[in-house]
Amino acid sequence: MSTLILRQNTMKQNFFAVDLGATSGRTILGTFTENGLELKEINRFSNHLIEMGGHFYWDIYALYRHIIDGLKLVAHSGESIASIGIDTWGVDFVCIGKDGNLLRQPYAYRDPHTVGAPETLFARISRSEVYAKTGIQIMNFNSIFQLDTLRRNQDSALEAADKILFMPDALSYMLTGEMVAEYTIASTAQLVNAYTRRLEPELLEAVGLKEENFGRFVFPGEKVGVLTEEVQKLTGLGAIPVIAVAGHDTGSAVAAVPALDRNFAYLSSGTWSLMGVETDAPVINAETEALNFTNEGGVEGTIRLLKNICGMWLLERCRLNWGETSYSELISEAEASESFRSLINPDDDCFANPVNMEQAIMEYCRTTGQPVPERRGQMVRCIFESLALRYRQVLENLRALSPHPIETLHVIGGGSRNDLLNQFTANAIDIPVVAGPSEATAIGNVMIQAMAAGEATDVAGMRQLIHRSIPLKTYQPRDTEAWDAAYVQFKNCIRPN
Repeated sequence: MSTLILRQNTMKQNFFAVDLGATSGRTILGTFTENGLELKEINRFSNHLIEMGGHFYWDIYALYRHIIDGLKLVAHSGESIASIGIDTWGVDFVCIGKDGNLLRQPYAYRDPHTVGAPETLFARISRSEVYAKTGIQIMNFNSIFQLDTLRRNQDSALEAADKILFMPDALSYMLTGEMVAEYTIASTAQLVNAYTRRLEPELLEAVGLKEENFGRFVFPGEKVGVLTEEVQKLTGLGAIPVIAVAGHDTGSAVAAVPALDRNFAYLSSGTWSLMGVETDAPVINAETEALNFTNEGGVEGTIRLLKNICGMWLLERCRLNWGETSYSELISEAEASESFRSLINPDDDCFANPVNMEQAIMEYCRTTGQPVPERRGQMVRCIFESLALRYRQVLENLRALSPHPIETLHVIGGGSRNDLLNQFTANAIDIPVVAGPSEATAIGNVMIQAMAAGEATDVAGMRQLIHRSIPLKTYQPRDTEAWDAAYVQFKNCIRPN
């Protein structure tokens, strides 16, 4: 059994983690102590989409400013920082000109310009060939389809681009002046060969690019560079190294799953739900292609065989119409509502980015002949029950594909704090659900920095430390017969996309 070894040091080392999600971000200081790992939130901020001219953009300059603010706060506190690591959501990227400047704000993956994009690309290179090389599930917003769409639209930023940098790499560049393409985030682009774990020349050619259009290819734990003199002056810090962690937030989160063996599946629960297993090699075959499973790059050479599932996005969008209502109030209303009154397929196309999520859910129920949710509690219960049943459906497929038996589901991320959804999930899948840590992404980010600094030895040991030092909660299955019946109802209400 592997154990985590911490270097004995009279000076504690602080690792600065930047964790950016699709709706919010935060910076966190992670420190090893005798009791394990301590996390301190430095600043938290919203990540707003900019809607302009019929497109949706990310405000990368605002994200950069928030990171600088976090670094300033640490500097003013007198704390030292051993290194910095950045993780973000996947697929999106920034175009960099020959002069090193950002050419415009990056498009957001929810922008509608890629609707129908896969079919257009597959007219030139077959769907099966793209999947066979990458093992990445076909989603219209994957970077390969974004790039092909921009190329076809003669996008001025892409035409002038010298380099393409994925979001965490773009922010690292803004801090260090060094351009890299980190493996885990690049793997989400559907441009990395799952077997060679390098950018695939044939796919790059299909979208008019070459390997030199990307930064130096690096893997988790490698050094990107150090803070530029400009950033040092802005923050009051020295030439602190920036480390390429698992730049894809799910990659960092899965590194922090507190499992004691490999017989588990994970559910990274947030705006998106990502359910999968860890494998040593890609699992790419006719079945995974038909089920549209993805093989994303993980830490220490692992592959994350997973499925993207629409997560708390459904509820987050509904809450836009509900004012400042707290989650606890909504969950209480859901608990008081009737079970299995109406169910939806959370991954139906109609829920991708509707103008009004409540109306979209009501219309789905109407067209599938189910009672339409009339109150908030009914709407929330519909969302939670439907997510739990969708998790069951995906887990059934994972069982057939995984090289290991699945005896436990580890729920990590913000959704691990949702007692009602976690209990519903345990009921639906009929195996224990272990919830926590909620800060898995930041923890994984910090631990990879710690490994780079020689503070930790390997991922298996990291997981044992997390299991010992982070409070976890286990949910046992209940009412499984009722949930079995509901699963039949759920499958009957799924309509073809």
